[in-house]
Amino acid sequence: MKIITLAGSARADGSNLKLLRALPATFPAHDFVEFSGKDLPLFYDGCAPNAVAREWQNAVKNVDALLICTPEYLHNLPALVKNALEWLTAGGELAGKKVIPVTLTPSAPRGEKAMQSLLWSLQALDAQILPSVALYREDVVYDAAGELGDCAGREILGAIFSSRH
Repeated sequence: MKIITLAGSARADGSNLKLLRALPATFPAHDFVEFSGKDLPLFYDGCAPNAVAREWQNAVKNVDALLICTPEYLHNLPALVKNALEWLTAGGELAGKKVIPVTLTPSAPRGEKAMQSLLWSLQALDAQILPSVALYREDVVYDAAGELGDCAGREILGAIFSSRH
């Protein structure tokens, strides 16, 4: 499966991006393509997409699935995720597209409100939402090679990647 990934944080050392970057080595049967939403221009109604926005739209169109891994900011989605999703409204790139929504936050219950907001946005875009995943810091462990070690995160994501959705 070819999967494009989007980290909800623009931080270069963020835990969400670290998780996404561990996926190719951890699950080599899948082709992961990383997209950084930090370079997308601010979406507003009627604006024309620039080269980065067109790249994002085309990338989503040409993969089997989208995996969004996001933290929670102010009990909601980070602006980066919302903006990236808004660039997919007019073209319908997410209609019927498989999406794996993931929150990765320090501890429960953080992430719950961001996940709900993400699910509402994905429903509005007619995405095919695969099981949502709420991960916490203790669920994600890395080995010396930077792959996901023996942890709940590996088990949960592995089950989603191996299922026939």
